[in-house]
Formats: sequence, structure tokens, C-alpha cells
Amino acid sequence: MARPTAVPRSDVLLTVMGAPYENDLLTSVLRLSQAMLEGGATVQIWACGYATMLTQRGLGDSKPRNLAAWEVDHPSTSLLVREMLLAFPDRLRWYACRFCSDDRGAVDHIPEVPVRAPARFAEHVAAADKTLYLGVM
Repeated sequence: MARPTAVPRSDVLLTVMGAPYENDLLTSVLRLSQAMLEGGATVQIWACGYATMLTQRGLGDSKPRNLAAWEVDHPSTSLLVREMLLAFPDRLRWYACRFCSDDRGAVDHIPEVPVRAPARFAEHVAAADKTLYLGVM
């Protein structure tokens, strides 16, 4: 598969940094993205730090079952991201930072999520009309 040489323009770049499991960071990112996409915006998401773990193939399509509600199937984060990317193929892009991925052993992302070198981050910022940082730097 050929790699694009230029980052497509977007209305917003959401940079997700830090550990999304510590708070409601992921929920905020997904809900904010969904609202902007439904409003017609183009969105790119750059995952850094432990946020690179969100799109690992090893997560499968479902979270581990909850003992309190054994029969309920909850989607994994990688499935949620994949479904959003499929629902908005021309307006949503999700990227993972190569350094952060490698540093955390998160080297097997779902095919829809390209891994980019951190030196390319400035291209993503330049391609976005607005950039929002979520999490810690």
C-alpha cells in the first residue's frame, strides 16, 4: 500500500496524549470527534503516549466480559475507532505516533491506523485549521 506524501487538510487535529485509562479522555475524544463529524467537519486524531494502545489488533472486537453483566458484549476501543473510520472515510483519519508505539510495544495497530514518525507531527498541525491537545504532555 502506497503511503500518502502529504497530510490531508482537516478542520481539526485532536492530539490525544497520556494514559486514556486514567480518566474520561477517550470518551471525550470519541464524543467530540463524533459531534464534529456529524456537523460536517474533517477531523484527524494523533495518538501519543499510552493512547497508542487504543488501536491495537490484540484488543479484538470486544472488551473482556464483565462478571456483573456476563451476557453484555462491549466493543473494544479498536472496534470503536474502526467503526468511526468506516463511517466517515473521507473526513476522519486516526494516526499513531511511531516512537510512542514502539516505546510501549504497541506495534500491531489495526490496518486503518497508520503509524507516523514524531518528526511528521508538525505536518499534521500545519494541515489543520485548529489543533486541540487532550491529556498531558
